[in-house]
Amino acid sequence: MLKFVGGVLIIGAATLFGFLKAAHYVRRPKQIRTLISALGRMETEIMYALTPLPEAFASLSKQVAEPLSSLFRLTSERLLKSDGKSTREIWQWSVNDVWTRTSMKQAEQEVVLQLGAVLGLTDRSDQIKHLRLAISQLQTEENESREEQRRYEKMWKSLGVLIGALIVILMY
Repeated sequence: MLKFVGGVLIIGAATLFGFLKAAHYVRRPKQIRTLISALGRMETEIMYALTPLPEAFASLSKQVAEPLSSLFRLTSERLLKSDGKSTREIWQWSVNDVWTRTSMKQAEQEVVLQLGAVLGLTDRSDQIKHLRLAISQLQTEENESREEQRRYEKMWKSLGVLIGALIVILMY
């Protein structure tokens, strides 16, 4: 009886691991889509509303889901009490703090960091151009992430169950 319970627990744990790994592939395209949407809203805030960056980031933090909400909230808070730091430094600091909680990869992080290098430093039209470029690059990454999701989501779910079964077979 104890062996049976142990086997069920091992299979359950391996299955859970597989499903958690698969969930990572599901979250990534959603988070990229959310980031694209947020950058589109930021474009509107900068172009039409003429909103200062701290206020724009605060507004965005209320409109998007976590973990991206934290990125915009932290940036807004840090910009308001900047202590002489540049917008680029604050953006980079915030991105580095929040990025580990996202399912996004290094490629998306690089796009976001490049965008932060021009925010607040150039005129409106140049910032809009950079926002549109970032959105375009993120759309490419979103398409790739959907392809990865299609390829790997089912594999990880199956692999979790199969690895659990293999461990149980090898142990008994």
